[in-house]
Amino acid sequence: MIYCSFGLVVTAMAPLVNVISGELALSRTAMGSVLGAWSLVSVGAAIPAGAFVDRFGLRPSLLIAAAVIALSGAMRALAFDYASLFASVALLGLGAPLLSVGAPKLVSLWFEGRERGLAIGIYMTSLSVGSILGLVLTNSVMMPMTGDSWRLTLLVYAGFAASVAAVWLLIMRHPVSRAADATLPRASGSQLQSYAALIRVPVIQIVLVMGAGIFFFGHGLHNWLPELLRVGGMNPVLAGYWAALPTLVGIVAVLVIPRLTTGPRASSVLLALFGCAFFSVLMLNSTPGLALTAALALMGVARSCLMPVVILVLMEAHKVSSQNMGAASALFFTAAESGAVLGPLMIGFIADQTGGFALSLKILAALNLLLALLLVPLRRAQQQTMV
Repeated sequence: MIYCSFGLVVTAMAPLVNVISGELALSRTAMGSVLGAWSLVSVGAAIPAGAFVDRFGLRPSLLIAAAVIALSGAMRALAFDYASLFASVALLGLGAPLLSVGAPKLVSLWFEGRERGLAIGIYMTSLSVGSILGLVLTNSVMMPMTGDSWRLTLLVYAGFAASVAAVWLLIMRHPVSRAADATLPRASGSQLQSYAALIRVPVIQIVLVMGAGIFFFGHGLHNWLPELLRVGGMNPVLAGYWAALPTLVGIVAVLVIPRLTTGPRASSVLLALFGCAFFSVLMLNSTPGLALTAALALMGVARSCLMPVVILVLMEAHKVSSQNMGAASALFFTAAESGAVLGPLMIGFIADQTGGFALSLKILAALNLLLALLLVPLRRAQQQTMV
């Protein structure tokens, strides 16, 4: 539920980019910086979040995450200029790392082997459900229902996130929940020593670079896709429906592909996913029809599965265990969120400079080729730790 509310609050602004930009007089570059604001804060907050989760447990960490999601959503509805909108979105960056770090740690503690892939698929599916709701309902249902008020629309979504936080508060106070959290191992020793030991592992170094590239691709397209389709000739409602297709496909893909990804298969699966991402952006300028459907479907497979598969590689890396998974996840999301900041900003800036999205799509295609090349040193590093 928390991941669903996170997906809803994050995605809800994408279908409203044109409306919000018009009312607040924001350029595409300015809006791109707003869309990536929470990721910018996450870069600095991920390391402290990892330390917090490892030392104080999952229950309070996830409660804080849920509360911040709701507060960020409510503040967006009250924004009156660039600075206030930027601050409201940036606030989410304080809660998102607690969720991003807490969820993989929970999976590493409660599941093993193929079950880990399925567990990650389930919570990523919830994220996708929230994203679909934001894309499909915003212009077709919520805007007409609220009298075309983007502020009331965002406020309704914030209310949903607040109700989820209340539900989690009830769950975490249950005796069974308290007992389960009390049995989880807490990190010992210096947190800095833990980070230093992890960062020296070659597999982790490569995974961090991949994470930045994957988030650059995923967040960049995710935030600008409705506007990209609208500029291509669709009306806002139709663009919202088409933009939801990758997420819909991703729901199925993320429940299947990570579950089938174990040790030796990871490199082959990642190669296939980078291929999907590469061809999806090359085909994205197609007119509505079979080619555009295929492009969005391939995008959905890549965007939904790249992160969980790379996280699985991280879980199985040398020196990573359940006890320090919070620290490992924090390193990953610190690197990854840097890409999440630059992705939306780069696409918005280039669109301002060139008057369209064609050059941005070519850059994204080249990026996925470079990420695929990293699989060679990744495989070599994995084999060396197995010897």
